[in-house]
Amino acid sequence: MPFLTPDTTDEPDTLATFAAQQIRQLATALHGLSPQQLAATPSASAMSLGALARHALFVTENVLAGVRAAPERTAGADRPVEVAALEGAIDPGALRSEDSAESLIALLEEQAQVADQLLRKVDLDTEVPIPDQPWFVGAEHWNNRWSTLHLIEEIARHAGHADIIRESIDGKGTYELNVLAEGGTWPPEGW
Repeated sequence: MPFLTPDTTDEPDTLATFAAQQIRQLATALHGLSPQQLAATPSASAMSLGALARHALFVTENVLAGVRAAPERTAGADRPVEVAALEGAIDPGALRSEDSAESLIALLEEQAQVADQLLRKVDLDTEVPIPDQPWFVGAEHWNNRWSTLHLIEEIARHAGHADIIRESIDGKGTYELNVLAEGGTWPPEGW
């Protein structure tokens, strides 16, 4: 996966491209990890890379559920979409025993594809339901544009956090991991 997104043509293309790229970038931080490294907490954070991946899946699934529900939202409906159970929320214990770097990368790639396809075809001005969670208190109106930008912002924040954790594990940075995930060698010729 290239480190930078490809050129985009319009707003839906840009939002879909950046959302998918950020999900994939977080997945890249998992490349080549052992089960022990996936569960490690080598920095001041209590989060492991596996727990961060589970959180990113949780966030993406919930934001996309709101986007999917938006066309069916009825006037006056109060928060009609339930947020998935908090498993995968900011929970240092979210990593499952069956999780591996490869399985989480595959799940993140699947979510990136879903986000990319869905966000290209939605009406960005359509209002979406706001989940009934305490951290959203006071929010009254979101649309697909806001939800998509929130998804990008949230995943980008966690991709940066994943970079810090990964560098604490083995010193590998984002550029190197992108090259290695594509099957290249580090450093590339000419660097």
